[in-house]
Amino acid sequence: MLTASLTIDPAFVVGPVRRRTFGAFVEHLGRSVYTGIHDPDHPRADADGFREDVIELTRELGVSTVRYPGGNFVSGYRWEDGIGPVADRPPRLDLAWHSLEPNTVGVDEFMRWAAKAGVEPMMAVNLGTRGVQEALDLLEYCNVPAGAAWAEQRRANGTPEPHRIRMWCLGNEMDGPWQIGHKTAEEYGRLAAETARAMRMVDPGLELVVCGSSGSAIPTFGEWERVVLTETYEHVDYISAHAYYWEEDGDLASFLASAVDMDHFIDSVTATADAVRAAGKHTKTINISFDEWNVWYQHRAESQPPTGDDWPIAPVLLEDRYNVADAVVVGGLLISLLRHSDRVHSASLAQLVNVIAPIMTEPGGRSWKQTTFHPFALTSRFAQGDVLRLAVESPRITTAKFGEVDAIDAVATHDPETGEVVILAVNRSTTEELSIEARVGGFGQLRIAEALTLSNPDHTWSATADDDTSVLPRENATATVDDGRLRAVLPPVSWSIIRLIPAAA
Repeated sequence: MLTASLTIDPAFVVGPVRRRTFGAFVEHLGRSVYTGIHDPDHPRADADGFREDVIELTRELGVSTVRYPGGNFVSGYRWEDGIGPVADRPPRLDLAWHSLEPNTVGVDEFMRWAAKAGVEPMMAVNLGTRGVQEALDLLEYCNVPAGAAWAEQRRANGTPEPHRIRMWCLGNEMDGPWQIGHKTAEEYGRLAAETARAMRMVDPGLELVVCGSSGSAIPTFGEWERVVLTETYEHVDYISAHAYYWEEDGDLASFLASAVDMDHFIDSVTATADAVRAAGKHTKTINISFDEWNVWYQHRAESQPPTGDDWPIAPVLLEDRYNVADAVVVGGLLISLLRHSDRVHSASLAQLVNVIAPIMTEPGGRSWKQTTFHPFALTSRFAQGDVLRLAVESPRITTAKFGEVDAIDAVATHDPETGEVVILAVNRSTTEELSIEARVGGFGQLRIAEALTLSNPDHTWSATADDDTSVLPRENATATVDDGRLRAVLPPVSWSIIRLIPAAA
């Protein structure tokens, strides 16, 4: 058995737990929208055609924001096609995913869904095939109360009050050669700056996200951020980061250490942003919107779009079925995002329904939770107050990708108002149990309120529509707290959450 120790102190504050860390993503891709959130013929469809079972699961998942409508899709999207009478809306070819977009769901429908789901919308504008004027038109339609042409069109379409969307993404993954309208850093930086400047003339209070790199392995990573931020620094609030992880060639040890790459990604972007700040003598700080992250097996057959003359509506695309190890990695990536809450101010799990998603649906039928649902929902539910930096003493394990890494990955949160302390931890070992001892005496007398562990001797086990409960996080009977020390044993390939509350509570 491996042994690790943690020191947790209320003085070691990284930053607040940010509700926007628990965002998600709905793109017009595969079955995310159609038969995902929207299925008018479903027995539980509401008057607008939205599945109430999916809305309930979205609320249970604890989602705070939802990014829309893409993703790669947005770089060819004409938003005007999705407003007004549905019967009059033109179907369009979606080049990003080789599909036919019927435009049944558009801006107003999505905003109604967001209100029902209790989430904050995060809108993306097309800077691939379009530019400044089209972004201004969409902003006018969404945020201007009345008087102007697009605002009046919204009112005529049945939405008298403006949507007042605060967060806006200035395009998507413009560094990627796969992107429609792909640009160099110089080209994109200039366009993004002009778009941001114009949008602020309409609404100075917007929060704007400029495109960062699509991954740390992209050849332009680092230099892209430097060039784009040099152009846009004074006009934006965040720079985006995107990262996906998957188990390659049976290398489970490296997969379980995926958060090492996310840590590197965040630290590198932060350093670049701060260097641009110093060079430009700027006073404000640019933070990160990690608005795409997840486990995604990109080379599987279901991730490959159709080809040829077939342009289907809502084809089965990117419908990964997640196992226990995938859920452990998702829990570890959440630990990384929380650990950087001083600079990561927003994040979006990509995506929400059917497409590399924690929620799955059958058209007209059942919905169920994937394994990845549980670490996200529990972290969103229990992480409150401040994120704390831990002092960690851990045995090291060897990985092919990252070399020597700590066997444990952990973070803690502390709510000063309630006195609650939450510890989130991953045992990265593929074979050995991990005994942990956490010093928590600085918080006074505590007792265990919850001690849950997600694991399975068969880490390849996946949930199905017939059985999505067998991998529910179970009570960890080894967890005890006494004399200011928490002790627990974590199984191999596991994610755990332990919630401590004042003994008198």
